[in-house]
Amino acid sequence: MPNFLRLNIFCDGGARGNPGPAAVGVVIQNATGEIIAKLGQVIGETTNNVAEYRAVIAAFKLLRKQNLTAQQLNFYLDSQVVQKQLAGLYKIKAAHLRELLQQVRIAEREFAGKIIYSQIPRKKNFQADQLVNIALDKQQLA
Repeated sequence: MPNFLRLNIFCDGGARGNPGPAAVGVVIQNATGEIIAKLGQVIGETTNNVAEYRAVIAAFKLLRKQNLTAQQLNFYLDSQVVQKQLAGLYKIKAAHLRELLQQVRIAEREFAGKIIYSQIPRKKNFQADQLVNIALDKQQLA
């Protein structure tokens, strides 16, 4: 099981329409920026906020599936609202989003290292965003 000092995890979720067809994108990089895992998949019809949370949950599942561990997990999201909610700075009023946050908290407990959630501009999250769009484009063609 590879154990890294730090992993950088870029997450994005998006819906075409709100709600509409949605997908998640995840890119996991080591400290030098090398991509060690990635994922893009459709998640059905939902909203942008739900898709953003589902992207973080998908990232934790991908870490488990790849047996990746690190002393520090740096999550990068372009959704300021979701990042602030994950960091505990904003309260969540909607019950369905609180349920997704609870799923994230359960997943966090499986990792012994430090977990940091940061908001970045969309242009710096282009790889995860691209995976969202590729997944949605493939679904549209099917």
